Amino acid sequence: MSITEWCNVPPQSRGAAVALGNFDGVHRGHVHLLETLHGARPDLPLGAVTFEPHPREFFRPQDPPMRLMVPDIRARFLRQHHVTHIFQMSFNEAFSHIHPRAFVDDILCDGLGVRHVACGPDFAFGHRRTGDVPILGQWLEARGIGLTIVDPLADRGGPLSSSRIRRLLREGYPEKAEEELGRPWFISGTVIEGDKRGRQIGFPTANIALGQHLEPARGVYAVTIARPDVADAPIWAGVANLGRRPTINDGRVSQLEVHVFDFDGDLYGQTLEVSFHTLLREERKFENFAALAAQIGCDAETARAFLTARGFA
Repeated sequence: MSITEWCNVPPQSRGAAVALGNFDGVHRGHVHLLETLHGARPDLPLGAVTFEPHPREFFRPQDPPMRLMVPDIRARFLRQHHVTHIFQMSFNEAFSHIHPRAFVDDILCDGLGVRHVACGPDFAFGHRRTGDVPILGQWLEARGIGLTIVDPLADRGGPLSSSRIRRLLREGYPEKAEEELGRPWFISGTVIEGDKRGRQIGFPTANIALGQHLEPARGVYAVTIARPDVADAPIWAGVANLGRRPTINDGRVSQLEVHVFDFDGDLYGQTLEVSFHTLLREERKFENFAALAAQIGCDAETARAFLTARGFA
């Protein structure tokens, strides 16, 4: 169960050791934080305090979507890493003005009843991010609560972070993003009705709106497709186009169009998770629809060969 408000938290949800952060992507660095916290206090239930919406979305609503994953998926992956207490705080106007001391005393200690806290050395909190880690430690100590400061997991490129993974995806490197996430990055969404142009040339597609997800580099990808709501469903291989379809020039926002190999059926209304494995080519405009159709055929062959070599097709 995820708790969305810090007032009136049920007794069974109190008493956890909690990690603080946004946890967008639940990447390897986040897992390192959670594992370090559990190692420090294995006697306590493991929890995470996160925020919804992401503070960046709240303060800069005009910016393009930037999520690596939507909240329900984030909660699912936190649970997979043994987090039993998920506190998803509503980040609104009132929350943005909370004094740092009130965040510690009223929310963490009195509201959530935490017994231990972990965060990175750069964690900031409270109104205008005026609370820092040293003062967090002082205030928690005054309440008899310990603090574990966890240095970020790093490689030759520096600390792993959600921002770094977003940059890799926007630059067209899903393989590198996968290394840092610890799994392929995917977009989750409901299949909506399209214009059926793909069906006319033998490549029917399942169309998914990007929603809150960030938009990666536009182009054609080798993908795999899962159906999380269908028990024991196979993982399909496919090819996907993500972009604005410049050849058709329909003027719409970017969307994801997925062709599933060796599948003939109706996916409308189903939830799919489309994992991005490699960018085959960038989005471009073709002279006509026939040229586009021919290229789609080549893209499908390339994607199938790539995925087959990796055991997916």
